[in-house]
Amino acid sequence: MDEFIEQLPNLAKDKHKETAAYFKKLKRKPPKDLDYQMQELHDEEFAQTDCLECANCCKTTGPLFTDRDISRIAKHFRMKDAQFIDTYLRIDEDKDYVLQEVPCTFLGADNYCMIYDVRPKACAEFPHTDRKKFQQITNITLKNVAICPAAYNIVEKMKERIKLK
Repeated sequence: MDEFIEQLPNLAKDKHKETAAYFKKLKRKPPKDLDYQMQELHDEEFAQTDCLECANCCKTTGPLFTDRDISRIAKHFRMKDAQFIDTYLRIDEDKDYVLQEVPCTFLGADNYCMIYDVRPKACAEFPHTDRKKFQQITNITLKNVAICPAAYNIVEKMKERIKLK
């Protein structure tokens, strides 16, 4: 797994043009059963993928924190929202709340999330490959395939299985 994770950015880069072209076609005319097929691909991949063996998303990127996320996590720590923000977050160039640093502050040495039950929505939904109207988030997926081995595998299987005209 470590070797695959190490190679992942280059693998994704090598397939970037092909995948971007595929996604462009997908956006133009998504199959009627796209959500169903994506859910199936997602479920198949995660039946054999253990995120705890990887945690590359937590090690290399940080989620966006919504106001709801901030309130929920601050409450978990018995902090005020502003105190949580000052301690853990910063505002990025898109004016979103993100972690002050990566790897994630809440990632344990065992790859377990210390705030798993109250984690940000972006973490709970990552890598978003089972999201409804998948064709609307292909730009995010194009980035995620370089971070998440499961997302990479799902997209590669998707290109094989879902033929576009």
